[in-house]
Amino acid sequence: MNHGPRNKLFVMMILQFFIWGAWLPLIWGYMGTAVAEGGLGFSATQQAWIGSGFAIASILGIFFSNQFADRTFAAEKFMAFSHLVGGLAMLGLYWVQSFPLFFALMLIHSILYVPTISVANSLAFSNMKDASKEFGFVRMGGTIGWILASWPLYFILDGKTGFDATQARKAIFLVSGIASLVLAAYSLVLPHTPPKKGSEKNAWIATGRRLAIPFILVLFIVTFIDATIHNGYFLVTPGFLEKSAGFEGKWIMPIMSIGQIAEILAMMVLGGVLAKFGWRKTMLVGIAGHALRFAIYAFFPQNQPLIILVQVLHGICYAFFFATVYIFIDAVFPKDVRASAQGWFNLLILGLGDLAAKWLFLPLAASLTKDGVTDYKTLFLVPTGMALGAMILLALFFRPPSFGPEGESSASAAPH
Repeated sequence: MNHGPRNKLFVMMILQFFIWGAWLPLIWGYMGTAVAEGGLGFSATQQAWIGSGFAIASILGIFFSNQFADRTFAAEKFMAFSHLVGGLAMLGLYWVQSFPLFFALMLIHSILYVPTISVANSLAFSNMKDASKEFGFVRMGGTIGWILASWPLYFILDGKTGFDATQARKAIFLVSGIASLVLAAYSLVLPHTPPKKGSEKNAWIATGRRLAIPFILVLFIVTFIDATIHNGYFLVTPGFLEKSAGFEGKWIMPIMSIGQIAEILAMMVLGGVLAKFGWRKTMLVGIAGHALRFAIYAFFPQNQPLIILVQVLHGICYAFFFATVYIFIDAVFPKDVRASAQGWFNLLILGLGDLAAKWLFLPLAASLTKDGVTDYKTLFLVPTGMALGAMILLALFFRPPSFGPEGESSASAAPH
């Protein structure tokens, strides 16, 4: 593949994850803060419903959106339409204050945005000659986009406190919405990726049947466990850094962004790591990163230099497991169902894993909190144990049809 298409795909990923990264970190503080203090005053239940938008969208995506992406529409046109309408919905959130309308607009955005994550991956893979070597670079654009999304918010919030700071947070919807409209237009210049015709009428059914193949089923289960841990990281780390590790609130986002920077470096070496160590060992390293990070949280909570350093593992966790899973899906599933296959795994990563994390870690943290003090050691031993269990499951029962992606085509890697 020449550098022209690859660079276009790189920019596509920057915008794709800029949209998400612009609103996700700050929406919770805006929704939960009282109206008198500049927020929306939504209850915890209302916030949970809004936070479930991605999970709902990931489920619908399997049966509807990814089917269209696989069989009906050119991928770039699907991207353009989805980001146009989804971007308008996101812009509308800037002015909305009532829960029913806010939830409706967020749900519309989620239903249109979530499938584009799978479609963006599928579009990228369709225009690569060697996904194992090229996807790391292209997907690195998503990490850069997430980091770049924090800069407009830095200048918007700079110098503001109290009511003004909370009110300024709603600018996240303008930043995200505008980026979505930009990607809608940019999608029209992406490489043409026509729909793929297949013998199965329903791509999601064809994909679901392959979960009966043992190594795919094992990976599906392990992905759910790892996605729960991954989403839990974002739920429990901010409070831990401020309340237990002793960092000032203003340093939370910069400290956590270290993981995003490390992810860039991990993506750059992912192709070489896969070629040398293969599918299983690479994924095991990614899961091991979760176990080590949460173990350090549990046993060395006051060691600030170590807590900062261990954020590097977040990048390794994402690149070596989740990005590897996406490459693996492209290698083992037939071309005509790959977007739907990406959708099945995104159901775990963005949907069920996210829901499981909220229902597991938030109530667990609340039950371990007495007089405002949380027993973080007990809390963090739970994801540590989950990660170790996932590693054992993957090491013993994940037996893919090939060692790694080097030198193989999708057809040769496809299970029979």
